Formats: sequence, C-alpha cells, structure tokens
Amino acid sequence: MENCGKHIILEIEKLPEGYYLATSNDVQGLVAQAKTFEKVVKIAKDVAGKILSAQKSKKTQFQESERIFYPTVIRI
Repeated sequence: MENCGKHIILEIEKLPEGYYLATSNDVQGLVAQAKTFEKVVKIAKDVAGKILSAQKSKKTQFQESERIFYPTVIRI
C-alpha cells in the first residue's frame, strides 16, 4: 500500500474582518490565516507538514508524553 500521508481535520472560521482562520485539534500549534478559503487551506497544509516533520525529528530527544515548560518574555 502506498503512503497516503496523515489525515487531519482543519477547523476553519471566517473572522469578522473577512479573513479565514484555520486551526486543528490534530496538530498542536497549527494556526493559519488568509484572505481566501483556498489560501488558508493551502497555508494550513504547509504549516501542518512542517509541524509534524519537526515533531517527528524531535522524538529522538523527547518522549511524546513529556511536558516541557519554557519561560519566555514577550515585549509589547
């Protein structure tokens, strides 16, 4: 059987400003925003691929169930 990739569900919301926002419960950290539905889907798929690829390469360093707290400062 050929590799079909990973199936994820995107949650897409049209914001009051007219933009589309995509997130997914299947890929933690996935957030994409665009002016059109088609563009937000394209961006979200690209971001999901990058996140999943990064997670796959990090599995050698951390166990999936391990939680890491990393304090940081954001200036606004």
